[in-house]
Amino acid sequence: MVDAHYTEPRLAALYDPLDQDRSDLEVYAAMAAEFGARSVLDIGCGTGTLACLLASRGLSVTGLDPALASLDIARAKPFGDRVRWVHGPADALPPMQADLATMTGNVALVFITDVEWGAVLAAAHAALRPGGRLVFETRDPARQAWLEWGRPHSYIRAVVPGIGGVEAWGNVTEVSGELVTFRTTYVFDADGAVLTSDSTLRFRGRDAVLDSLAAAGFTADEIRDAPDRPGREFVFVARRVPGA
Repeated sequence: MVDAHYTEPRLAALYDPLDQDRSDLEVYAAMAAEFGARSVLDIGCGTGTLACLLASRGLSVTGLDPALASLDIARAKPFGDRVRWVHGPADALPPMQADLATMTGNVALVFITDVEWGAVLAAAHAALRPGGRLVFETRDPARQAWLEWGRPHSYIRAVVPGIGGVEAWGNVTEVSGELVTFRTTYVFDADGAVLTSDSTLRFRGRDAVLDSLAAAGFTADEIRDAPDRPGREFVFVARRVPGA
């Protein structure tokens, strides 16, 4: 089940205005250039910021997401007409031989069961050419990022063009092993509406991620630090093993 803040049109429309600093995506664009990628698959592309950025630089891009409301926003962005948008889960992908597959932000954490995670890795493997790379980030569970997800740390108020004043904040509702569940609340000035979105993320350890990559036919070339959250995340650079 996809979280409401991606699928509910009124909430999806807030995603970009409430998170305007996407300088973290420049890291992925730089890696696409570093690896000489000409074709990219963005898994969990959301509102399409990275996909459109790469398309603006002349790359062939496919954006995959199960949330139609988010894809509707993506399609309307500059260079959105140059991206092939695919609505659905990972197994909805058409045949392709991409040079690079990406999962940015918390995308890799939303697959909370081993079956779901294995399925998305298998889909990425099938979509990459032999030797193609999969790049994604996960949060280091030892840093317990969720301790900063309560209202005192997450509260934001903004005036969004066409929508008006909006308040938003998060609260963690449960921590159970590797699973962290939290609720984001949105309050709209225009009509006083209060909408919520519940999310659960799985904080896999470094070694568990490496094992899952090997099982899916990838070799991990390196694990980089995340420039926007130094010491708090792992950025995995994996390669599809030729013949695997």
